[in-house]
Amino acid sequence: MPVTTDPTSARPNLERFNALPVADAESELLTCCASRRWAAAVAGGRPYDDPAALLAASATELAGLDWPDVLEALDAHPRIGDRVGGQDRESAWSRGEQSGMDAAAVELRAAMVEGNRAYEARFDHVFLICATGRSAAEMLDRLQARLGNDADTERAVVRDELAKIVELRLTKLLNETKDVP
Repeated sequence: MPVTTDPTSARPNLERFNALPVADAESELLTCCASRRWAAAVAGGRPYDDPAALLAASATELAGLDWPDVLEALDAHPRIGDRVGGQDRESAWSRGEQSGMDAAAVELRAAMVEGNRAYEARFDHVFLICATGRSAAEMLDRLQARLGNDADTERAVVRDELAKIVELRLTKLLNETKDVP
């Protein structure tokens, strides 16, 4: 799933991001991925010349995370089908990403709840999928299929899904239209 940035809106936001104090840059990054190790490494790699450089650094750091760091990131993700409250950026992004669940029938929602329970009992963490553009039925199908994975295979799938989500969120961050100095 390739992600593109709009250079006209991304450049000012990248410049703003590059100029932030370290703690503020890490805070911005934590809305994209809740791994503190990842956020510190990506913030520490500034300045980035262009959005592609930021995305590449992010991907490299994500690939190098230890499993406990991945679990830290997963802890910030709601279950598929849980309606996230809040007006913050991360909550709004999550609602948009999971919008495929909005029109799901009651039976499908119930199956997702049961699937989430089975998945968490099997793997001891939330089911993570890049939900953007996926229907509720497709997400449930993927959940059910992944229940058959062994732990190592599932960890690889989770890393891949996390990388997709983080890339999407970093791109959203760079393309935000809020006031940019």
